[in-house]
Amino acid sequence: MKYNPLNGALALVVAGWGAAIAAQEALQAEDQTPTGKFTTAAEVKPILEATRANWVALRDYNGQDLLYVTHLWAWRCGLKQMKVSLNGGAFEVWPLPPCHAQTAAPNAITEADGLPYRGFASGSVATVVVEVTYDDLSKGSGQWGRGEILMP
Repeated sequence: MKYNPLNGALALVVAGWGAAIAAQEALQAEDQTPTGKFTTAAEVKPILEATRANWVALRDYNGQDLLYVTHLWAWRCGLKQMKVSLNGGAFEVWPLPPCHAQTAAPNAITEADGLPYRGFASGSVATVVVEVTYDDLSKGSGQWGRGEILMP
């Protein structure tokens, strides 16, 4: 059998679609009965949509760009997934800490959850795009330029 570049490229595209479909199928919608604890998309989506400008923050600190996702972590119990793209690059899934559903403050950020930021080379973050998948499987997104999210 001879290699056909067109078929090879098509196979890669189809394989990419398959991976995207498989990833989406792996996520399943959750019950949207309001809990009063802000643990469902029905409860957190209106808040996150209204506060989109606060989803991320950037700080040039100690020779690094620190990209914070604290606001999204604080409402993570209604989220399934968070993806981040920097400077027009590919999206990367950034893991969310678990929801502390059995506590009085399920969205609290605990020491065990880690830190809600990542460090990059100083001055390297020019643009940020975030896509969230809510636990009802709907999506939301936002994009910002450096100057829009840079903290003093």
